[in-house]
Amino acid sequence: MTTATIAGKEVTIDDEGFMTEYDEWTEALGQALAIQIGIDMTDAHWKAVRFLREDFAEQGVTPTLRRVSTIGGIPTKELFALFPKKPAKKMAYISGLPKPVGCV
Repeated sequence: MTTATIAGKEVTIDDEGFMTEYDEWTEALGQALAIQIGIDMTDAHWKAVRFLREDFAEQGVTPTLRRVSTIGGIPTKELFALFPKKPAKKMAYISGLPKPVGCV
């Protein structure tokens, strides 16, 4: 694993830039990660990010788009509007979680 400095904090990342240590993440870091990929965070964005983090803490894996929609209660169409093109990958990145299984 590699380290990177994001928003003045050194974090551990994988070869694709996804954070690998759950406890290194903060909301300020999430905001900085969002800016890096062109996402302007709103309350709706934070709702999805917080769901991902809570679900990951319980399940031990990054939730899929379907799980965020079904269990998190955020319609898939809304997720695509909030995180255009690759919502699952972008949500995981901002949330400081591993890339979801099945994402390319």
